[in-house]
Amino acid sequence: MIPKIKIGFVSSPLNNQNKVRGVGYYTKKLYENLSKIKTLEVNLIKNWNLKIENYDLIHYPFFDPFNLTLKIFKQPTVVTVHDLIPLQFKKHFPAGFKGNLKWLIQLYHLRRAAAIITVSQYSKKIIHQITHIPLNKIFVTYLAADSTFKPINNKSYLQAIKAKYHLPDKFVLFVGDINWNKNIPSLVKICQHLNYPLVIAGSAAVQKNVPIHPWTKDLLWLQQQKYPLKLGFVPETELPALFNLATIYCQPSYAEGFGLPPLQAMACGCPVICRMATSLPEVVGSAALPFSIDSFQKFWQEKKIREKYIKLGLDQAKNFSWEKTARATMEVYVKINS
Repeated sequence: MIPKIKIGFVSSPLNNQNKVRGVGYYTKKLYENLSKIKTLEVNLIKNWNLKIENYDLIHYPFFDPFNLTLKIFKQPTVVTVHDLIPLQFKKHFPAGFKGNLKWLIQLYHLRRAAAIITVSQYSKKIIHQITHIPLNKIFVTYLAADSTFKPINNKSYLQAIKAKYHLPDKFVLFVGDINWNKNIPSLVKICQHLNYPLVIAGSAAVQKNVPIHPWTKDLLWLQQQKYPLKLGFVPETELPALFNLATIYCQPSYAEGFGLPPLQAMACGCPVICRMATSLPEVVGSAALPFSIDSFQKFWQEKKIREKYIKLGLDQAKNFSWEKTARATMEVYVKINS
């Protein structure tokens, strides 16, 4: 009988502000699916007072370049780096003296990790360019939409969600944080120009007492606009209904490490528009239209084109699953533990 690999899985994204963000979602779904693999024993590390030496390896499912979160232990350590966008676009994400000092410390520890996991081939390339970590130490495991993201036929339930959030009959949807790389002002201006209702979901859009800082420039701009409709935080259980109700989902981002909402939208049968740049082509394949006025008009007005891309999106979404993500992660564990 093959002995189980004992994994110490650092659980802090489940207990801090990341809980409702992409990193928290990844941590939760990966832990759930790793726990189903019989050759692994996955234990959540909630504090460092536990006997770390009992584990065969440690996995950090997150990485923050500007906070001292990373420790490297005697046993092999795996770190998931979703992206390094703030370091890639320093002009838009100035870190200051303390931030840059913390980055150098985090980088030192990151280079000592046995393996880096990231979420797209694009992110792998950027991580290598910025950190000089060898490509053969960086492994790609794609994210996935949860199985709850699917077409919903229950019309009364959809009507209830529509009424709860005061949604229009037709609308463009965006889900996520409001940072420079999300390119939200461009989305707002296109939808205003076309007179299409725009709905933005995510806690950032309605966050109170936002500090004035280069990182918050687009968020403060958005909060000053009466248009679009800002929903704030939407529970994960209600997001599939939101995608089902939307006429178009748009991800106008300049850069993404992966881009989970477009995948969730496709899985729900909502046609997707996105900028065909950075990691997004890996996610959407040929199942989305590029970010342009023409694309919005096609999906809004032409039923046949809309139906074609709904089908393409549903097929594309089937290429991703959390079981695949967990299996690919296990292969990294086996590789560095052998």
